Amino acid sequence: MYIRKRKNPSGGISVAAVVKRHGKSREVKIFGTADTDEEVSKLYADAQHWLQTNGNQLPIDFEDERGREREETRRVIGNMDAVLLNGTQLLLGQVYDRIGFSQVPDEILRHLVIARVSQPRSKLATVAYLKSYYDEDVDLNHIYHYMDKLYNTQKDLVQQISVEHTRKYWCPLKLLFLMRARVCACEA
Repeated sequence: MYIRKRKNPSGGISVAAVVKRHGKSREVKIFGTADTDEEVSKLYADAQHWLQTNGNQLPIDFEDERGREREETRRVIGNMDAVLLNGTQLLLGQVYDRIGFSQVPDEILRHLVIARVSQPRSKLATVAYLKSYYDEDVDLNHIYHYMDKLYNTQKDLVQQISVEHTRKYWCPLKLLFLMRARVCACEA
């Protein structure tokens, strides 16, 4: 059941309580016809009062509902303290470990490698990426100093890990390519 305001051919506005069933509307009670906005507002208020007392309908308090929604939203966000899930980081972290770079005792290298592989951009963009996706607050100058330090102290270890990994997987691939080339040459 609801309240309907309808403009009449005479120019007045009639206010009525209406029930809609099976696609057809039926007026249950007519509250009157008014010519001014003040009269229409009074008839509408009377209709709402009648509807609440006689229509077996409870009023919906939207303001209270919004308050509960806000409170629930704050509670949920409060429980999410620092949860950052990133599938790229999880996947590339496993690749990083399998290659063997985890032998380099430094987390900054790990973050830089994963960030540069997933988002190959400038060092400045890498700093912004680390901040927004991994909540890592790294200064650009710190990255430059770190790269100098890495080059001076860990260069040989990083090269050795890279070469070992490449040898491990390049030889079987090279053999596969050679065998495929011979099969293609024989077929021709």
